[in-house]
Amino acid sequence: MLAFGVVGGTLADRYDRRTILQLSTVGHAVAATGLTVQAALGNTSPWPVLGLIAAGTAAAALGSPARRTLPARLLPRHQVAAGLALSNLSFQASLLVGPAIGGLLVAASLPAGYAAQAAMIPIALAAALRLPKLPPDRTPGTKVHRGGWTLPWRQPVLRGALLTDLATTALSMPVAIFPMINALRFDNDPRTLGLFLSAIALGGISAGLVSGAVTRLRRWGLVQLVCSIGWGLALAGFGLSTSAAVALCFLVLAGVADTVGVVARGTLVQLVTPDGLRGRVSAVDHVIGVAGPEVGNMRGGILAAAVGAPAALVIGGLSAALAAMAISATHPQVRAYDNDAAHDEEAEHGLQDRRDHDGKVLSER
Repeated sequence: MLAFGVVGGTLADRYDRRTILQLSTVGHAVAATGLTVQAALGNTSPWPVLGLIAAGTAAAALGSPARRTLPARLLPRHQVAAGLALSNLSFQASLLVGPAIGGLLVAASLPAGYAAQAAMIPIALAAALRLPKLPPDRTPGTKVHRGGWTLPWRQPVLRGALLTDLATTALSMPVAIFPMINALRFDNDPRTLGLFLSAIALGGISAGLVSGAVTRLRRWGLVQLVCSIGWGLALAGFGLSTSAAVALCFLVLAGVADTVGVVARGTLVQLVTPDGLRGRVSAVDHVIGVAGPEVGNMRGGILAAAVGAPAALVIGGLSAALAAMAISATHPQVRAYDNDAAHDEEAEHGLQDRRDHDGKVLSER
């Protein structure tokens, strides 16, 4: 995910993004077919399975930066947030439905579980084949701009948005602590443990279903900061809860904050970044999205072992909320970002650039 995501970012700023998506989908299909075949042949060694999973993940990561650039290229500016909200809604739904279907299929037959994935990938490939050509938007014949990898750290709005996401996930990701809380407070009931993750997904789906009100907002940076604070406080509330019903309500609230925050960050990152640099900036966003939760889960497990699971959740949640407040204070450009004002400014710059170009041509004549 990390290594090939970076490679995919470079490719997305050099070549047609439609082609990259098609090739990455084919690679994923090959890996899924291999998993099905090895299960059907009765393989008992873990190494072919791990190798094929790594290959499929690498293929998906290779296409991830190109895929992230699609809403900003295919949709009008005012509909980019709606496109990202719809994409996130489908992701949250897959978290609820996918494991349930997978469990039923594997219970019937292990090869059937793998084959279901292989059977679904052609649908994704058919969708990729219907995309228009999507070369990076730059003047033909010009070289790839070399500032793509450093832009997120040079541009205050991008830096603040990405740091907020990194701090939120690295400081407060709770999934590794769920089994400890379940054992400590809810008699290690597997049904309760399963409901923890389902509650977050339920909150995400609920936010997605009413996302029309959210996607009409203009202050995306402020929305992300508020959602990060809300996520942290909800997890702290979950850590203090001794009632299963109250704990699940806090996780639903966390899921709502997470979904709205993800849509806000994605919209901000895609709209602020020039198209010729979106592949590499999307790769940075992808790496943070992959690494942040893993670091956060490791931190959560270590802290829970030291101070106990409830305290680790409270400390993590409050730390994430305080980090978002600190980023808001040090990056006022993030909370002040106004999508409509930025669009008007870009349009004015584009008009002025056109006037300058026309004036230069006229003087040369």
